[in-house]
Amino acid sequence: MNNITTTDFSKFGYREREMAEELLKASREQGFPDDFNDDETQIMMNMDSGNVFFTNADCQVCMMNGDKLESFYSCPECGNEGFDEDDFYFKKHNGYCSKECEDKNK
Repeated sequence: MNNITTTDFSKFGYREREMAEELLKASREQGFPDDFNDDETQIMMNMDSGNVFFTNADCQVCMMNGDKLESFYSCPECGNEGFDEDDFYFKKHNGYCSKECEDKNK
């Protein structure tokens, strides 16, 4: 089985290293999002998408959304992913992308 994510910087290209630098700068200047637990935080790269992001002991993710460091969500019911309020309202629905997905898990 091949892992699609890595923390091995030898696998990061110039672009991904620059993205990691932006993450570090944003974390220093902006702090982590309020709903992101910073325990065991590390920088990781998705080798399929090229996305570079922070992840933690709780498998939460935060990454750059333009020039802002924001939480990135994955719906545990249907798998939809995104930043809050892109197309989904994860915060409003307790981590689910929609009322329908939230209601399925009550």
